[in-house]
Amino acid sequence: MKLMIFILAALSLTVHAFANEHEGAAPVTIVIHGGAGALEPGRYTQEEEAAYKAKLREALNAGYAVLNDGDAAMDAVEAAIVIMEDSPYFNAGKGAVFTREGTNELDSSVMDGATLNAGAVAGVTRIKNPIKLARAVMENSVHVMFTGEGAEEFAKEQDVEFVEPEYFHTDRRWSEYENALARENESREGALPQHLKYGTVGAVALDMNGNLAAGTSTGGMTLKRYGRVGDVPIIGAGTFADNNSCAVSSTGWGEYFMRLTIARDICAQVEYKGVNIKEAANDVIHNRLENLGGNGGVIVLAPDGAYEMTFNSAGMFRGVKNADTEDVAIYKE
Repeated sequence: MKLMIFILAALSLTVHAFANEHEGAAPVTIVIHGGAGALEPGRYTQEEEAAYKAKLREALNAGYAVLNDGDAAMDAVEAAIVIMEDSPYFNAGKGAVFTREGTNELDSSVMDGATLNAGAVAGVTRIKNPIKLARAVMENSVHVMFTGEGAEEFAKEQDVEFVEPEYFHTDRRWSEYENALARENESREGALPQHLKYGTVGAVALDMNGNLAAGTSTGGMTLKRYGRVGDVPIIGAGTFADNNSCAVSSTGWGEYFMRLTIARDICAQVEYKGVNIKEAANDVIHNRLENLGGNGGVIVLAPDGAYEMTFNSAGMFRGVKNADTEDVAIYKE
């Protein structure tokens, strides 16, 4: 009897200690995007829309499960983005678009809001999951960005998974490439159709310890040339995270996001101007970006769990999950 009372008392103390430890813990949250652009209703069939949403939910669930287990925000960001990189639906990893030369060049970046450490890769052609390589750069090197062959040499040292370039070939992207190539001579240089300029995946997460992280990955722009690099691997443009302000992942016409350092601008407004993330995101996307002639969107997550999914394009693949909400969407609502 005394033994039973002792066991029950010990269990009670353990439960009480666990509750105290997690009382007031951060409201674990993950927000993702799968790219913004010319996503007007009717562009996809109902079956296609359902497939996109199912993949977004899979990515959300993968990231949220990590957070719910008490693991780090960076782990959740990586888990969610890997799901999207492995899918042919999004312009990242397996679903990457083709360059003007008919090849695939991938970019990615990550940032840790607790330490401000960051890692990025650009122009890799044989890395299955560029988000993993970007994280390896952040955690296992003294540098922030590696490009091309150098990035892949580093990847060999890190045991990051390689694939043959053919892995990235999908019939859908090749058809888009051929159609774009056929139209190239009909438009002046640089005047590509809007839908060719977009396509990215990203995630921002908040863990139980109140730490933020962000990551972004892309196949770039259809018909890009000369080793073009967009905003995705540029810290402050495509990705930014700081526990003192917010975490941001961008998607859109990268040249504009670089010129405006979109991700950093949002966080800077929160930190220095004292506005909330909604005000900051709306100002940057609906004022600064639009006034310059750019299109796209951002996902933003604050240290208190507040989140925003803001865009000025016709649509943005997006989703959020926390203890109270699970939602995915494509079009403007």
